[in-house]
Amino acid sequence: MTAPLVDIRAVSHRFGQLAVLKGVSLRIEPGSYTILLGPSGSGKTTLLSILGGFVTPSEGKVFIRGEDCTAVPPARRPTTTVFQDYALFPHISVGGNVGFGLRMQGVDGVTRAAKAREALALVGLAAAFDKKPHQLSGGQRQRVALARALVIEPAVLLLDEPLGALDLKLRRQMQDELKAIQKRVGTAFIHVTHDQEEAMALADHCVVMNDGRIEDEGPPERVYARPATRFSATFMGESTILAGTVAQAGDRTSTVTTPVGSVSLPNALPAGSAVALAIRPEHLVLGAASAAVALGQARIDDVVFQGSFKRVLATSMQDRALQFIAKAPATATVQAGDTIAVSCNAGDIILLAN
Repeated sequence: MTAPLVDIRAVSHRFGQLAVLKGVSLRIEPGSYTILLGPSGSGKTTLLSILGGFVTPSEGKVFIRGEDCTAVPPARRPTTTVFQDYALFPHISVGGNVGFGLRMQGVDGVTRAAKAREALALVGLAAAFDKKPHQLSGGQRQRVALARALVIEPAVLLLDEPLGALDLKLRRQMQDELKAIQKRVGTAFIHVTHDQEEAMALADHCVVMNDGRIEDEGPPERVYARPATRFSATFMGESTILAGTVAQAGDRTSTVTTPVGSVSLPNALPAGSAVALAIRPEHLVLGAASAAVALGQARIDDVVFQGSFKRVLATSMQDRALQFIAKAPATATVQAGDTIAVSCNAGDIILLAN
């Protein structure tokens, strides 16, 4: 097993009496694109600040390239941070901004300019070398900030919600560009966001955080399809959550009683134990279907057209506290007020850890 590029060991941090990180351990592999995903207050930005050297953790250690960097200041560790507000110098040319880190390292002017031009070409802004930041669009300024970070060839590039200030179209364009640039340079990226779609578009390693802890981590496909916890199931995309009790337990299967009927699971669970089940919106079938698990009748509360599909919210007729969240085809003739059968395939039901 190869050593990780970044090894975070049992890191905790407090601001006064407030614990913002609680025993976080995480390994980052070379060349990976890691997303720290979570709501405000989950601890993701504090963890990024600890990685960048801007905050020293109250407890725990941070190793980068096998060296203890826990107390090493930002300028002396092999990381660079790209901030949401870009932090470009308005009075300096784009080329000067990109070469600033090299200047601080004592690199001569000719070499500095050549490397700055290479970095700008990498992000598609070769022609912007002599311009000032105010002459560029928001997306272009973001790419200048990225070039400035990459030009000093860090082992790890840290990105603090870098796309948060951009509009939707530009944000999606920059997602594609960020991923392409990361593939070309091979640098490990660690990117903080609260945007689930951004996480799934960019990450090959997704870390879901909540209340100062890591709830789930792994490839985004796995975290989405088989979330480890209830929080992960509801934050990394949407889910319908069923509460249940194991009524019968076999050697390889269990029968779970829920408010909308019994569900058979391919898991050996203790009889009488309480469980939570999740079903992703695209796996709920509305109307008459041959799906194996019937989930009763539901009254449709709202239908929202979202281009390639309709997002349907419906309340169970058997349990008024249960709301189904479903994706129906864009051509589906469903509308608020309809009563409709709901079902799913047994293999699409997710057993949650908590």
